[in-house]
Amino acid sequence: MTHPSSPSALDDLGGGLYLWHPRAEPGSWGNANCLLVSSGDEAALVDTPYDIPRTQALLKACTEVLPSGVSISNVINTHANGDHSFGNFLLPDARVISTRSSAEHLCSGLEPSPETMHSLLTELSEEDPLGWYARTRFGGYDFEGIEVRTPDLQFTDDLGLRVGELNVQLIEVGPAHSPGDLVAYVPERGVVAAGDVLFAGDHPVHWAGSISNIIEAIKAVLALDPAVVIPGHGPVMRPDEVHGQLDYLRDLSSRIRHEHARGLSARQAAYALLDDEFRFDLGAPERLVILTAVEYAHLDGTSVPDAVQLARRAAHWAFHNRSPVPR
Repeated sequence: MTHPSSPSALDDLGGGLYLWHPRAEPGSWGNANCLLVSSGDEAALVDTPYDIPRTQALLKACTEVLPSGVSISNVINTHANGDHSFGNFLLPDARVISTRSSAEHLCSGLEPSPETMHSLLTELSEEDPLGWYARTRFGGYDFEGIEVRTPDLQFTDDLGLRVGELNVQLIEVGPAHSPGDLVAYVPERGVVAAGDVLFAGDHPVHWAGSISNIIEAIKAVLALDPAVVIPGHGPVMRPDEVHGQLDYLRDLSSRIRHEHARGLSARQAAYALLDDEFRFDLGAPERLVILTAVEYAHLDGTSVPDAVQLARRAAHWAFHNRSPVPR
């Protein structure tokens, strides 16, 4: 079972920016980065952690760096996945901001709820591939007692915020990883919080957009000419590393399209990638099953399977191939 750890302190990026960066083993799930933006007597937080203990640890770390009397007035969700938003309700006095598409997805019932995550951990047998996968990847999280909080402010395209003397530009780039992704750009510091448009160290997982959409979202990040990019998961990235993610996605897209043109099913195409050990230097290779299924849906013009269905497909491969369990 993976036991995600919480940082005891924030990483100081300088200029009023602080990073919550859980150090996770390759192939882990849920260890999302969060960014605290502080200037003068104002503060904003980009994303919140997956469960109550981790959110409480983050908020404690925030109080240790914020000036006396300063509290977080805005919470920005890069997207609706629980590992970036379940902690929202522990900031009752803050305004929660997301794209309209993200809020609609959250309210649609298609986003796995805390209750869904809890049931996957407690109601499925370890002999069930999804039950085994849930326990080994998510067993260190506590999904009880979480109240899903919907955004107070929703926008389309872009939204500008002021946090003291700093500008925070929110730019809609979805559907990519999810139906309603945004990136948060602090131009005075050259920093972009990209959410799950970007992953570092593992195979990415994308639930909604085509690979071409994800590529365009990453191009939008690079067009901001950032010095530093904070991915949704993994260590801080430099622009050359972001370009590397583009190369990965272009290669993956070419391979999937080739198998699609040959008439292979999505499962056959994904297993061909896995048999070839495509980018096995990265963690969580089973995510290739999800990426391929989503891309096939776009190529075929069919509905994208829901997150639990996609996770079950990935879990099946991981279970039968005993994909390494993060520790």
